[in-house]
Amino acid sequence: MINLCDLGQVFLFCGGRKDRFKALYWDGQGYWLLYKRFENGKMSWPQNQNEVQALSSEQVDWLMKGFPINPKIKNTKARSFY
Repeated sequence: MINLCDLGQVFLFCGGRKDRFKALYWDGQGYWLLYKRFENGKMSWPQNQNEVQALSSEQVDWLMKGFPINPKIKNTKARSFY
């Protein structure tokens, strides 16, 4: 069970379009509700309950800037120069 009154926890929610999200934060006296909408592009967001995960502060920063939280590195073949 999730406790929404844990200090320091931020809960993120995303709609179906994946171009906006809301953050819910409890500061001990009340809730903060933050809203962000991207002008261009969409977020990488979990598709189901099994993909939900806790994020580091760095991953939250990436998400708020529009980057994926798990960057993928493309594998390429090494070229020989000689």
